[in-house]
Amino acid sequence: MDSRISALRRVIADLSRHMDLDLAVRLWDGEAVPLGPRWSGDLALTIADPSAVTRLLRRPKAPTLFDLLAEGKLDIEGGTLIDVADRIGDKRTRGLLKKINKFHAFRALLPFLFGPGEADPSHAYAGAQTARFEAGRDDTALIQFHYDLSNEFYALFLDPEMVYTCAYFPNGDDSLADAQQAKLDMICRKLRLQPGDRMLDIGCGWGGLVCHAAQQYGAHTHGVTLSQAQYDFAMAKVKRLGLEDRVTIELRDFRSLSGMEFDKIASIGMYEAIGLDNREGYFRQIKSLLRPRGTYIHHAIARPMKKNEREFRKKRPEFAALVNYIFPGGELDHIGGSTDSMERNGFEIHDTENWREHYGRTCRLWTQRLYANREAAMAEVGAAKTRVWLLYLAGCAIAFERGTVCIFQTVATRRNRGPSGLPLTREDLYSRLSG
Repeated sequence: MDSRISALRRVIADLSRHMDLDLAVRLWDGEAVPLGPRWSGDLALTIADPSAVTRLLRRPKAPTLFDLLAEGKLDIEGGTLIDVADRIGDKRTRGLLKKINKFHAFRALLPFLFGPGEADPSHAYAGAQTARFEAGRDDTALIQFHYDLSNEFYALFLDPEMVYTCAYFPNGDDSLADAQQAKLDMICRKLRLQPGDRMLDIGCGWGGLVCHAAQQYGAHTHGVTLSQAQYDFAMAKVKRLGLEDRVTIELRDFRSLSGMEFDKIASIGMYEAIGLDNREGYFRQIKSLLRPRGTYIHHAIARPMKKNEREFRKKRPEFAALVNYIFPGGELDHIGGSTDSMERNGFEIHDTENWREHYGRTCRLWTQRLYANREAAMAEVGAAKTRVWLLYLAGCAIAFERGTVCIFQTVATRRNRGPSGLPLTREDLYSRLSG
């Protein structure tokens, strides 16, 4: 038997004496080492190859972890990261390393440090990710890296309308399909859409909002996307629903739109892709497309503010890895940064609502659906992408549930003298849901 595996097993067993988790670590020889006295036998962290230990020792960083998970050399047996987090719960795991015998651990791990540890080609985005808003960058490549995997892949975990943003659960236990319909309807109501309104959807995805607004509210809608796969799907959907006279969609960067004016503009889950240094240009462009006192809804993920902007812009390693592997070019603002920039660029803020727990539930359901369909996903986009997406969706669910990230819907109008044009109360938005 490989002496390294015996030594590693002893280190894990030593660590487990200070833990009480319903988890185990399964090593590449197939044997599991429980991380507590009451392991159920159904959920384990797996180390499928000794090179995983070598690479983590040589480069103990988040990108190494992402690559190992993509390659399947590290994995979760019997569930997802959500299941692991649920098992750990509020048990404190900090300080565990201080309780083990450091000398024995060093002797056990030393042979791994000098073992073979060649990595497969990385699954991270390799292109440039930063640029000023006005100078532009290859946003098409950034967006297509994420969205053009395969429409069939996304259909494995999204609702039937292919809505890939936070759902809204008015009753708490709504199905994903019902919650996404409730979200689309809430957006239209917050925009106060009326028949004949001209509405722009920036980053229209697979066409869920533009079609809903046209069908249910009689609006004339225009969507723009940079994803070829989304554009093809949305155009086919518009034709299938017979909405060609009320819905138009372009494969186009919204920054190039000019000479157009809209009554209502929606940005639903798109702002995260533009980069923090591009806030001002982003809102200037939206203002230029919106009529005076036109309504704008800004739906975006945000991180809590730190003590100052400099501290806020420091990226945690796991977030930097998420950007590189999932959303290249993406950055999250804090809600104050977004609303400050809106006000500087001629908007009046009316309402801001936090949907954090709605997004936690959305991501949890997406994770469950993708995990249930993981074999089909692997056949469609490969095992590596499937594993990374499961990690990403589960990690997002945990982050929203714990409050380390939030999501806000902000309703604003293009500033002008006189009445805002909005009702004095918002009672109607929620009374319809409770009736």
